[in-house]
Amino acid sequence: MYPVGEAALPDAKSSANREAMMDREWNDNQPIYRQLRDRVVAMMLDGVLHEGDPLPSVRSVAAEYRINPLTVLKAYQELVDEQLVETRRGRGMFINSGARAVLLHGERQKFLSDQWPGIFATIRRLGLTTEELLAGGAATASPNS
Repeated sequence: MYPVGEAALPDAKSSANREAMMDREWNDNQPIYRQLRDRVVAMMLDGVLHEGDPLPSVRSVAAEYRINPLTVLKAYQELVDEQLVETRRGRGMFINSGARAVLLHGERQKFLSDQWPGIFATIRRLGLTTEELLAGGAATASPNS
């Protein structure tokens, strides 16, 4: 998704991370604009994109991913509507201050209401202890996490 211009990228490692996060494949389960929006959000939550960072231009994303510029614009507009991104006339779109905190709060709430009840029920059903869960999590964690 990135090279918008190398000036917008802090370093080569960040560029590689951004490329890895922005998979070029789209699935048929939801609209492409929504998948693109979700990928940008994931990059913000993972710390690949930071507050104040510019988003790549609509044109560059559309060209690189071979999607309609209106699709990219719709994804970006959702981020603007959610007040995660701001448009600076003549300069582009930038991640708002506090965007990551807002996303973390929302994602935590969503996890606790949507996923945790099922996970908790499975833990109870299997009789897993806290120690077993922590040991299992440590064993499956990748060295880079």
